[in-house]
Amino acid sequence: MYNAYLFVFITSFVTLFIMRKVAKKIGLVDKPNARKLHQGVVPLVGGISVYLSLLIAFILFLPTSLNLWLYLGCAAILIILGAIDDYLDISFKIRLIVQAGISLAMIWIGDHSLHNFGFLMGSNSIALNEYTGSLVTIIAVIGAINAFNMVDGIDGLLGGLASVTFTALGTVFYLSGNQYLATICFLIVTALVPYIMLNLGYPLGRRFKIFMGDAGSMFIGFSVVWMLVRGTQESSIDAFKPVTALWIIAIPLMDMATIMIRRVRKGHSPFKPDREHLHHICQRMGLSSLMTLFVICLLASICAVVGIVADINGVAESTMFAAFLVMFAVYFTAINHIWRIMTWVGRLKMHYLVRAERKN
Repeated sequence: MYNAYLFVFITSFVTLFIMRKVAKKIGLVDKPNARKLHQGVVPLVGGISVYLSLLIAFILFLPTSLNLWLYLGCAAILIILGAIDDYLDISFKIRLIVQAGISLAMIWIGDHSLHNFGFLMGSNSIALNEYTGSLVTIIAVIGAINAFNMVDGIDGLLGGLASVTFTALGTVFYLSGNQYLATICFLIVTALVPYIMLNLGYPLGRRFKIFMGDAGSMFIGFSVVWMLVRGTQESSIDAFKPVTALWIIAIPLMDMATIMIRRVRKGHSPFKPDREHLHHICQRMGLSSLMTLFVICLLASICAVVGIVADINGVAESTMFAAFLVMFAVYFTAINHIWRIMTWVGRLKMHYLVRAERKN
């Protein structure tokens, strides 16, 4: 399989260069505005390129099956939807409808759904009936897709967090003996590396910069939830416990939940874009983009390692669930207080600046 990894790496690089030229010709680019502070127009085809390189590699190097074709087909629909959204900026309602349709395809065609949450509350397993399980699956798919879409705010962050997540997933699949799904996860990480390099400006400089786009964030979010559902819900796989999934995607999940709660409290739509995410906080605290990237990916890695180690060592699911809730409560409280403190400090600075100007 080493040939497959080398093939994906090279193909991803080549595809990125080809697609960035196509993007500039057709206008599929990101332009600076009040929320997007980058310089110049940047092609939005990182996700398309990563998907195409993986599509070719999967067909050439992996045994095909209904599950693989379903995954690739659903991902292709999201890639197309995301590309249209990048180009035309369509309504979030349309995106949600398509994402829900993808969820139903997972359930009805692939028989992949969330029907067992494990022993989160103690000695009794939490099992869901067919209809409740389908509803929860739809919410989970939409949630995962949008969680990774929301973290795509600074260079390297989406690719970095996705690499952490798929490395963790590949590890638990490998340790459980499922070489097939482990290989898929590690191939995704391999395909992401060239994108991360160009996104950060290495080694060719900012002139070749490229963004993932909504197509890429949707593809990554869907791929994550696909692997989580398969790894926790299928008895033939049973790679890790459902509660471990929370730890593997802890940072994107907590960031999304915190942001949505804050938006609803303000009377805004939970899907309204803003600059109040964790990476924005880190930057306002004085961290550079690279340091912010490092800190957030380190936190995500720590959470994933804690979840995997606990899973391997048989720590009670109820204990790990309680620990996750405590971590989320601390995170939510800290983020809200940090924003209040930073707002207060900003007002105080403005007050003294105004006084200084009046004196002069």
